[in-house]
Amino acid sequence: MQLEKIISISGKPGLYKLISQLKSGFIVEDVLTKKKASISNSSQVSLLDNIAMFTFDKEVPLFEVFENVAKNNDFKETISHKSTDAELRAFMLESLPDYDTERVYVSDIKKLAQWYNILNKAGYITPESFVKAEETTEETSEKTEATEKKETKKAAPKAEKAAAPKVKASTSAAKSAPKSTHRKQG
Repeated sequence: MQLEKIISISGKPGLYKLISQLKSGFIVEDVLTKKKASISNSSQVSLLDNIAMFTFDKEVPLFEVFENVAKNNDFKETISHKSTDAELRAFMLESLPDYDTERVYVSDIKKLAQWYNILNKAGYITPESFVKAEETTEETSEKTEATEKKETKKAAPKAEKAAAPKVKASTSAAKSAPKSTHRKQG
């Protein structure tokens, strides 16, 4: 599942997919209705790819929590976000058994259930969607490694040039060091 382009916009219901960037904002598309709209740069936006849920020992990316929910529900809709607090907490225990009960609020669980159901209705929740994301991550890692190697080769001559001023700076620092020690002794 590609969550990197799926966002939540503060003050607007639902989830949106980033389509393109403008000088003054973004073009987004509602994942359910497919209606496009523009939002300004001042809009408060949360990328689902950057959200994680607290457990007692770490933070689990939202993608992994969605995968757990999907497997527990056979990739179908889950509990309604309008369910009782007790039902929502039971749902959370099924989805992420070691979730931090003090730092994950019922409001967070409601968002989780609501967003999962929206993504499910929009066709983002399928067994294939989770496999593709893992493959994409591997491909991205390989591309990143290749890019880093290229950048390292390009950056090497710059590093040599930058080393010369550092030597001068340390020499001048060494000259000033005895003066300060001399003052302390005298």
